[in-house]
Amino acid sequence: MLACELVVRGFGLTVHFQVFELLREQLWYRPYPGIYVKLIAMLGKCKQPEKARELFEAMIDEGCASTRESYTALVSAYGRSGLFEKAFSLLEEMKGTADCYPDVQTYSILIKSCLQAFAFEKVQVLLSDMAASGIRPNVVTYNTLIDSYGKAKMFMEMEATLVQMLSEQNCAPDVWTMNSAMRAFGGSGQIEMMEKCYDKFQSSGIEPNIKTFNILLDSYGKAGEYQKMSAVMEYMQKYHYSWTIVTYNVVIDAFGRAGDLKQMEYMFRLMQTEKIKPSCVTLCSLVRAYGQAGRPEKIGGVLRFIENSDTMLDTVFFNCLVDVYGKMGCFAEMKEVLELMEEKGCKPDAITYRTMLKAYKDRGMSSHVKQVLELLRSVEVSRMPRKKPDF
Repeated sequence: MLACELVVRGFGLTVHFQVFELLREQLWYRPYPGIYVKLIAMLGKCKQPEKARELFEAMIDEGCASTRESYTALVSAYGRSGLFEKAFSLLEEMKGTADCYPDVQTYSILIKSCLQAFAFEKVQVLLSDMAASGIRPNVVTYNTLIDSYGKAKMFMEMEATLVQMLSEQNCAPDVWTMNSAMRAFGGSGQIEMMEKCYDKFQSSGIEPNIKTFNILLDSYGKAGEYQKMSAVMEYMQKYHYSWTIVTYNVVIDAFGRAGDLKQMEYMFRLMQTEKIKPSCVTLCSLVRAYGQAGRPEKIGGVLRFIENSDTMLDTVFFNCLVDVYGKMGCFAEMKEVLELMEEKGCKPDAITYRTMLKAYKDRGMSSHVKQVLELLRSVEVSRMPRKKPDF
């Protein structure tokens, strides 16, 4: 079955199933539950829960007993697609199936899906159900809750969950807990709370990692605390923390926002010296900074860099370019972005045209407004769901 394992890990979803069907036709083939669990999980990630259900039933038809793992994979498939009624129904089905009673992993996976859909009331139902069943949340459960409450700016719930986590035995907070709490406070501009959080976790013996420092750099940069940001950079250099692309993107964006183009450009060059390939996020930060400084010729330099690199561009980058050119009144360049998009095989979307529309409206260019409105309508119409024929 090792060959089957490699098949599941090595290729895309379509190829997986083609090879799997080929294997099933062989005389030596024997059903193996582990392969089914992996394929069900993959279908879940691809938002194909009904296909996952079909495979689950096929597994049973082939003589494989359902397991907690196969049920959990199916619950996850429905949860990822936001089909919570079916996911909760499966949870109840597990309770009545021998050797398949849901465990902390089953609940944690479903809780994560509910949190991603902001279905907080369903999360409370699951937590109550866990308590009634005598299943205690683990570190993963708590970290998922803390991270999601933080992102939703539900600070009371986040802190209450942290307090509950601290009261549990064998469930000590870790660096993921620290980073989630710090990101929540730092991202909302509560710098003092973020710093207190960092000190408390450190004093309890939790060591920071590169993500911790990226959070500090990003939070200080957005709050305009450039002296503190520099102190973090010096600390990282002193203790030999290797910078990632996220670190460079955060620092480049911060210096760009501050209008310190010299330091921003130095960091961009250093990034390339370190053999870290710039991403669209990096390029957007450069373009925004040059636009803010009124330096269209510098944006031309970014475009020349792109021409000589293999950086994969996306619509978000082009929309950023359109926005910056529009704000500077560089309408010829803004229009040329559409040609560049076509050249790079990237289609303009509604945001592209709305951004152009605003730029033209702000300058009272009514004839251009009319042209862009027509393009915008064509994009919106093409995205409308088509009606099925009556016959």
